[in-house]
Amino acid sequence: MMEDILVPIALGCVLPVLIIWFVVRQQMNETNKRSQIVLAAIEKNPDMDIEELIRKISPKKKLLKEKLLTKLLWGCLAGFLGLGFLGIAMWQGFVGGSDPDDITVAALTGAVLLGIGIAFLVNYALGKKMLAKEIQAEEKMLMAQADRK
Repeated sequence: MMEDILVPIALGCVLPVLIIWFVVRQQMNETNKRSQIVLAAIEKNPDMDIEELIRKISPKKKLLKEKLLTKLLWGCLAGFLGLGFLGIAMWQGFVGGSDPDDITVAALTGAVLLGIGIAFLVNYALGKKMLAKEIQAEEKMLMAQADRK
């Protein structure tokens, strides 16, 4: 009885809060480390170009093409997992002997994952189509930067 209440609360409330807390904490630590590096550099050499230093130590921004490929990756992963869960649900229904609740959970999980995967793939396809000119301009800019070096 008690675990019927605690498991959904733990998975639906506590786990997402902990994940967000860990991610935010990691980002704050990275920002603090970068600011400490900048402060130490200013103390040692006050004439240093701060903007250049910040540019060098800040994380590199992902290109549009990399962002789109990440969406493609997650779309494929979620879609294949969704198809797998749907296959498991169909197999459990075909073989029989399984609890109907297990089949329902597997089918719902598969449907949700498949929907998420399809959403990522649609987002990739539309993004690729809409951002084609921006991606080409970004690539030309990178080529020009590489030529200057």
